[in-house]
Amino acid sequence: MLGKYIRIILAVLITIVSVFLFINGVIGWGVTLVVISLLLVLLHFKNEMNLLAFYFIRKNKFSKVESILSKVKHPERMIKSQEAYYYYLLGLTQAQTHQPALAEKSFKKALSTGLRLKNDQAMAKLNLAGFYLSKRNKKLAKIHLQEAKKLDTQKMLTAQIREIDNMMKRI
Repeated sequence: MLGKYIRIILAVLITIVSVFLFINGVIGWGVTLVVISLLLVLLHFKNEMNLLAFYFIRKNKFSKVESILSKVKHPERMIKSQEAYYYYLLGLTQAQTHQPALAEKSFKKALSTGLRLKNDQAMAKLNLAGFYLSKRNKKLAKIHLQEAKKLDTQKMLTAQIREIDNMMKRI
């Protein structure tokens, strides 16, 4: 994993070399270097570890997700949005592997760092509501559940919200 500034510096240097190659008539290598430069810029904004973790979450291989995320030594060096998604993915993994205390901390950190998508914010709030409900803290669970309802604009989490709401009525 390259640092975020190193990626940009490499992309600029590779772009300069590709311009030099275009001027000298070596079009094939110039195009190849432009593609490599674009890949480095893409990986600056989309962290490769997060992309791999999302892939393995879709495959329900949480042990692999955990091993991938454990390779990230300094998540605070990521771009803020990628740092938020790192903690979001970590929280999802910890919730699936039955580590609610750690997952709660990760979801709180993801929300405070700044998740971009409303649905991801709603999912984090819904998980926090579930954690607080399991701790019998109905007040905080209700607050997070209401926030999750507001953030779920595409109505993807209505069944889960309804389920948590029914569990709250039983307590």
